[in-house]
Amino acid sequence: MFYIIIFLILTVSWAVFLYDILSLRLMQRHAESADLLKEFNKLKEEKEALDAENSRLNRVFAETLALYELTMDVCKSLDEEQVFAIFRDNLKKHIEVRDCQYIKNSSGLINYKDYTVLPLSTAENQIAGYLVVDGIPDKDKEKFEILSQQFLIGFRRALFYQKVQGLAITDSLTQVYCRRYFLERFAEELKRSRRNKLHLCFLMIDLDNFKQFNDHYGHLVGDAILRQVSKTISDMVRQIDFIGRYGGEELVIVLAETDKEQASFAAERIRQAIEESVIKAYDEELKVTVSIGVSTFPDNAENMQDLIEKADQALYLAKGTGRNKVIFCPS
Repeated sequence: MFYIIIFLILTVSWAVFLYDILSLRLMQRHAESADLLKEFNKLKEEKEALDAENSRLNRVFAETLALYELTMDVCKSLDEEQVFAIFRDNLKKHIEVRDCQYIKNSSGLINYKDYTVLPLSTAENQIAGYLVVDGIPDKDKEKFEILSQQFLIGFRRALFYQKVQGLAITDSLTQVYCRRYFLERFAEELKRSRRNKLHLCFLMIDLDNFKQFNDHYGHLVGDAILRQVSKTISDMVRQIDFIGRYGGEELVIVLAETDKEQASFAAERIRQAIEESVIKAYDEELKVTVSIGVSTFPDNAENMQDLIEKADQALYLAKGTGRNKVIFCPS
């Protein structure tokens, strides 16, 4: 009996001991599980935060990429006005501004005192215009800076193209049309005059005694004379007329939609203006004169070559009879 009691006591003690061990292990595992769950929840929260930040960065990247893609749109045109129109349309898609204008001359800025003004410089750092904008939200100023830089790329590209085109069609010394391009324009204007039954006059102008100026003062002074005479003539003709350098010291003009009487007045004004002007060339102050031969369409000829020859004959007569005069080819 005694041994049975001892056995039962030992059994119960062992059972209690095992129970305590199992309970301890269960508590440890429960604690470990709680820690794992807590770590899992922490990792889950961090993942959600990373996903949200990644989504935000993707949106920012897409928006920024869209801003820079404006370059593709503005570079579709080589006309500065069209480049601005494309920019303004794109600007309104990204930023709510009250007004946006492109101003070519600084004198026009007086009407935009309260606007943000962005000078538009060329690659040579010369101001070629101004972008004026009103009502840029503070939150969008960085966007506007990006967009305006894209506009400047397209703007400079258009200006460069115009410069290249200008070099191709103008004489570098006189800044009037070169002979080839002048003759192209002359042919086009003659077709238009013939089609619409309009008058047209052709003037051939030659500087009197130009060789003597070159021989006495040198070619640099001669170039300065030719440049100033060309400018004087350019300032006196209308926008529908055009001037070219025919060769050497010879300049030519087409007076569109002009009859003989009107051409006589225009040619005499040109001759007189040149005679009265003082040309400052380096250290010299000089006076020059010109002789002018004029032919008219359709009175003197029907085609361009004949009109040139008739005006040349009239010019030859003007130079042979005293110079500094206007001679019309007889009908």
